[in-house]
Amino acid sequence: MTTFKKAPILFSILAATLLSACAGNGIPISSNTKYPIEVLYDNQPLERPYSELAVVEIGSEDSLTADQTKDKRMMFRGNDAKTKELLTARLVMKAQKIGADAIINVKYKYYTSVNKEGYMLSGLAVRYRGE
Repeated sequence: MTTFKKAPILFSILAATLLSACAGNGIPISSNTKYPIEVLYDNQPLERPYSELAVVEIGSEDSLTADQTKDKRMMFRGNDAKTKELLTARLVMKAQKIGADAIINVKYKYYTSVNKEGYMLSGLAVRYRGE
């Protein structure tokens, strides 16, 4: 079998590997950025007593660009890691405004349609008790 004939097989194996890595509890948006308050993703427990303040969220929706839909195919989508960190910082500022010490159960969702793409970032703002 020539290298060109093997390419679709190799691509299929790579795609299956990447998809299986994305399954499960998900991957945190960022694991090393420090924010002024604690940020815990949906699979990270908070082991301190707390009181719930409110659900905080941010979101946006935009039209797809010509570069994203070349040849009537989706070429790329979603936000890169740097953009996700900036969005998380905006969520942190929103939580700080209501007096939160942390945001727990933070989730990032991305969606796309034929003409649009969007994201939603949400979490539960909490205040620690007894501190």
